[in-house]
Amino acid sequence: MRTAYQYKLRPTKQQAEEIDRWLSMLCAQYNYLLARRFDWYEQNRCSIDACPLVCHIPELRDNPDYYSQKKTLPNLKRTHPHYSNVYSSVLQDVVKRVKLTFDRFLIGDCNGKRSGRPRFKPRDRYRTFTYPQMKDDCIQGTLITLPKLGVIKVILHRPIPDGFKVKTASVTKKADGYYVTLSLEDPTVPTVKPDINPNLITGIDLGLKEFLTTSESETVAIPQHYRKSQKRLRVIQKRVSRRKKGSNRRKKSVKQLGKQNKKVADKRKDFHFKTAKQLLSKHDVVVHEDLNIKGLSKSRLAKSIHDAGWSSFLSILSNKAENAGLLVIAVNASGTSQDCSSCGMKVPKKLHERWHSCQCGCSLDRDHNAAINIKKSAKLERRLPPIQAL
Repeated sequence: MRTAYQYKLRPTKQQAEEIDRWLSMLCAQYNYLLARRFDWYEQNRCSIDACPLVCHIPELRDNPDYYSQKKTLPNLKRTHPHYSNVYSSVLQDVVKRVKLTFDRFLIGDCNGKRSGRPRFKPRDRYRTFTYPQMKDDCIQGTLITLPKLGVIKVILHRPIPDGFKVKTASVTKKADGYYVTLSLEDPTVPTVKPDINPNLITGIDLGLKEFLTTSESETVAIPQHYRKSQKRLRVIQKRVSRRKKGSNRRKKSVKQLGKQNKKVADKRKDFHFKTAKQLLSKHDVVVHEDLNIKGLSKSRLAKSIHDAGWSSFLSILSNKAENAGLLVIAVNASGTSQDCSSCGMKVPKKLHERWHSCQCGCSLDRDHNAAINIKKSAKLERRLPPIQAL
């Protein structure tokens, strides 16, 4: 099993300049390799679906695949000697990054879903480079050893658990400094605990009035971090727009805006982690709706949905459950808000109607009713013993 721990780095002035220089060179190499692939793609594709029986077929160019582009790196270091200062594995990871990006454009991911046309990255948008392999003793106390960058001070706000091996390390430049993300592997963590209690199950309904409502009628208030900081963000954004492009004052304002946005994102992420931990400490199985969050983000509720961060929360909840050997299951969202949780009869309600009342006498909050329906919709017979008290 893989998990990721992120720590803040405290590099010296020389190390910070070296990291920035690496990012600049890697960005240029990324754009060059991507341009080579686009050049091959444009010269070898044909927009015509029919042609005469006798026609001239131009000679096809060699496809710049992963291995052929990887072979160009030694020549790159000869023609551009300053690239010799970059660690070779980091430079090879750029080739892999280009391959994955272009493959998602042409072929698609494991589900066959294709992404859009890759874009060339400006210098300020290329912020991360990766060491594909790390030594087991790379961290000693509060210091981490990164090849060709040296020993850098790291703030270990939480220790690495015993038995975990460091597989990769990614250095990222953010608005408030530099961070390292360690990918850790632990083969001892079970996929699912063998002693899961099927009675410790809950259904959760995500919403915008309350962040979530459980089938036990417990609610978690929605914090609305972005809306609370909108006034401050508006002031800084106006300051950025009034500055002259390319000036030092504009760069300072952009950095200030980035720090403020990161503060909002960190608050939201902290709230998601604490909420997920609270849920999994009480229940062995959590059931939620399989929401089309991307589609909902195009509605008039887009700002509130992005502020709540449903997608991020569900991802964090699934990861924490996997680490603990618990279950998080997504069920079909169809009818969970309209059906009665007591008799199953359909009771149509508009979005502004927040109370559920049925002819059978069932009367409760709309979100609570939906959470009970979500819990009942869980098809767990193949994974757990028969569930009682649904």
